[in-house]
Amino acid sequence: MLETTDQREQRIAKLDELAANNIPAYVNSFHVTASITELLRLYAEKTKEELEANEYVTTTAGRMMSMRIQGKTSFAHIQSGTDRVQIYARTKELGDEGFKFYKSLDIGDFVGITGRVFRTNTQELTVLVTELKLLSKSLRPLPEKWHGLTNVETRYRQRYVDLIVNPHVKEIFIKRAKAIAAIRQFFLSRDFLEVETPMMQPIAGGATAKPFVTHHNALNMSLYLRIAPELYLKRLIVGGFERVFEINRNFRNEGISTRHNPEFTMLEFYMAYADYNDLMPLTEQLYSSVAQEVAGTMKLTYQGQEIDLTPPWTRLTIKDGILKYAEGVTPADLESEDALRRIAGSMGLDTNVGKGKLLMAIFEHVAEPHLVQPTFVMDFPTEVSPLSKAKPNDPEFVERFEFYIACQEMGNAFTELNDPLDQKRRFEKQTEEHEKGDEEAHQMDEDYVRALEYGMPPTAGEGIGIDRLIMLLTDSPSIREVILFPHMRKEQA
Repeated sequence: MLETTDQREQRIAKLDELAANNIPAYVNSFHVTASITELLRLYAEKTKEELEANEYVTTTAGRMMSMRIQGKTSFAHIQSGTDRVQIYARTKELGDEGFKFYKSLDIGDFVGITGRVFRTNTQELTVLVTELKLLSKSLRPLPEKWHGLTNVETRYRQRYVDLIVNPHVKEIFIKRAKAIAAIRQFFLSRDFLEVETPMMQPIAGGATAKPFVTHHNALNMSLYLRIAPELYLKRLIVGGFERVFEINRNFRNEGISTRHNPEFTMLEFYMAYADYNDLMPLTEQLYSSVAQEVAGTMKLTYQGQEIDLTPPWTRLTIKDGILKYAEGVTPADLESEDALRRIAGSMGLDTNVGKGKLLMAIFEHVAEPHLVQPTFVMDFPTEVSPLSKAKPNDPEFVERFEFYIACQEMGNAFTELNDPLDQKRRFEKQTEEHEKGDEEAHQMDEDYVRALEYGMPPTAGEGIGIDRLIMLLTDSPSIREVILFPHMRKEQA
């Protein structure tokens, strides 16, 4: 909590004084002729002499961010959006009462000003104030200039203050907006249709995760906040929309960490007449084009490491990754469940799982820490991929990849299973796992199976975590840095 009690009381006293003098503290509107951003752009090329030779008058508005009073004159800065402009107030233009009112303003107040644009002797663009109006009174002081708002929990909990006083935070979310716009344009230019699918679903499907549960009173039924839009998007493929994408929220009732937030933004897209091999170059193009648009380069620095998004990226199968990074493991070991259980046990991993999960646990333990540069991790065990299509020559594995950058999983893709009978068998297997206590196991979705029975063309689909992409583009160490209002524990009184 910001300690503001004394200063807040002083500002409330000023509020009472304003009311006593019939001066509104919160006006309904104020019309500007140029925002601060526009003002800076309009006069950027004007010299000191040009401004003095012409009477350039402007009306603008912003938040008071600094004030230096010297006798009957004062310099200050007002801020709007990401830009600030200097203003110059003095008794000569405002009169004694007007300047007295100006001096009563506080840092954080919103003001509207009219005045002549000029440059100071140090060439700073400045507005000489001839008219001044209080637009909105700030009752809480902003953090001190030299200490700022640095407490992480306070920054996330009071993001509105964080955005005011930390300009780099604004830049993160401007880049986020640009990245999402670039993603949208990328798919629209390739004949994908943007769609919206249900956020509340009768079955939590499309991923393996623990859902949030709610209740619909009118229908008297439980609903789940979606963990993924996948099964609805593939229903649209069945219906004849052959290229679809959605950018929206997913919800997973899981822990909070630097990489996880219970509510997060996902891109999912599906493409008929394609397989997972087609999605790898598409993913390379997407990331490299978004990075170029947002950062102006395909070579980024993330937490001290240079990341090169230039295609082509490395491709690595699950098996090859284990053989490459696990010392002493042989190809024969990867075929033996007993050997895998022994290897997993030596690493302190859970061994009370099947062969596919053992492979994944070992891979994640030994290989993930090495996947700094963009890498497609391919060919997952069928056991952990209930919606993916099996490899034609090896049904224990599926045509699936995840891709990693800076040792983080960034997305997941596969050739979609479109055999309705096989899909039903896999759902049944997942149901058995759920009954054994696996809360993240996929539930049976009879309607989705019915949809597949009408026929779905060969299809490939992919999901990408937008928040992790923004972390990469903005060199942010935590997912909370790129979510405007991350989930927090209840604030203590």
